[in-house]
Amino acid sequence: MNVATADLCDAFEDRLTDGRLRVVEPGLLSFGRRRSFSGQVRTLKLFEDNSLLAQAVKRPGSGNVLVVDGGGSPQRALLGGNLAKAAADNGWSGIIVFGAVRDVDEIDACDIGVRALAVCPRRSLKRGTGEIDVVVEFLGARLRPGEWVYADRDGVVVSTEQMQTAD
Repeated sequence: MNVATADLCDAFEDRLTDGRLRVVEPGLLSFGRRRSFSGQVRTLKLFEDNSLLAQAVKRPGSGNVLVVDGGGSPQRALLGGNLAKAAADNGWSGIIVFGAVRDVDEIDACDIGVRALAVCPRRSLKRGTGEIDVVVEFLGARLRPGEWVYADRDGVVVSTEQMQTAD
């Protein structure tokens, strides 16, 4: 289910005030065929090493959104076309990368939504380091595994619970 982020912010201002609904600060670029996506948050925390991300996207995504805290590094791409295709094929709704991606034309051909901080042609390291399903924080928002994320052309919001607005 895709819900407009502006509608969520308008309908649930009280949740914005008390922190149950949070807005990720602007700055993420949009890729993939899905311009809007939503799902439960699964997190990775890593730095310039996409080994855990490669493992994650090859498992069933069940409509979830993979949120990757790459430390904001623009130096090495954490996601490329092959991994984006694997994620789409395995049922991930979207991937948010606080870091860089590459192969953007290939990502744009995939039925998945991707948000990323930067684009860089350099591939990632392969050391197998990082953390899975931990709280991550970037661009002014804290994201916890199991929360809900909603992304569209207006931005990205995170909620402590699944949200919808009255039509």
